[in-house]
Amino acid sequence: MALSAAAANEATSSANALDRLLDATRPGMERVNAMILDKASSHVELVPEVARYLIDSGGKRLRPMLTIAASMLFGRSTGSEVNFAAAVEFMHNATLLHDDVVDESNMRRGRAAARMKWGNQASVLVGDFLLGQAFMMMVDTGNVEALRVISKAASIIAEGEVLQLAKTRDLTTSSSDYDEVIGAKTATLFEAATEVGAMAGGADAAGRRALRNYGRELGFAFQLVDDVLDYRGEAGTLGKNTGDDLREGKMTLPVILALKQATPAERETIVSALGRIDTGPDQLGQVVAIFERYDTLGRTIVRAETHVRQATDALRSLPASEMKDILAGVAEFTASRAY
Repeated sequence: MALSAAAANEATSSANALDRLLDATRPGMERVNAMILDKASSHVELVPEVARYLIDSGGKRLRPMLTIAASMLFGRSTGSEVNFAAAVEFMHNATLLHDDVVDESNMRRGRAAARMKWGNQASVLVGDFLLGQAFMMMVDTGNVEALRVISKAASIIAEGEVLQLAKTRDLTTSSSDYDEVIGAKTATLFEAATEVGAMAGGADAAGRRALRNYGRELGFAFQLVDDVLDYRGEAGTLGKNTGDDLREGKMTLPVILALKQATPAERETIVSALGRIDTGPDQLGQVVAIFERYDTLGRTIVRAETHVRQATDALRSLPASEMKDILAGVAEFTASRAY
């Protein structure tokens, strides 16, 4: 899809919103980053070695930034948002360590996955350590309700990962099944990150609900765009190889939509590449050509843009503020990544 002038301007404006988020949350994130480094330490030498390899590997830390931003939005911070944000980041990194083992991934954030350097066992166990530390940081705040939100999210994320595993290369997977998977494995953590941030900022029930809904819709949009970028992006910007979802047999929306409309020959082309680690550039190109024929990547982006609108709608009931504008811009940035 060619990038129009309008889309280019929108992408630039959205990227500026992300810069504004970085600037606005910088003081809080400095405290979060200090806590992350402290809580990643252990007397067992291998634990911080593996943990910091992933933590320091260049992720944007969008989820903890959203926690800090949500707390700032309501202006009655208790200071607990730092613990909440660090816990969210630890949960995210734990799922990445576990995902790479389950998916047998070789790359993460542009370099060798931790499992390629230390093995699957170490990756799983250090992921468990990070989860334990996340819960300890939540306990330290004494906020049982926030701990409940995070604990529930951890359980739902695990269910989502199991469901995705069960649906691997399952040609009967529907778009509703896909929504259930990404709702659990991706949107749930965004939802929890913004909800506990709102709680730390002193939000009332309506404010907490608004940020919870915002985070969930943002998470859906984020994953839909990621699933497009797996076929459209470049390895250097993706931090993994283009087409890895196809090789891992993941039934993402572009695949599901294409299989629904494909001719028998086209369907065979997709199926023969799906779940095969040796699927090469030529086969991948044939599959992407089928996607383009039925506009499944474009239709996936349209779905993402719907979730972006729902995310910004969730903020409408809140008083006007700079942070509200920033969060709306971040939602738009999520969709603009597809261009």
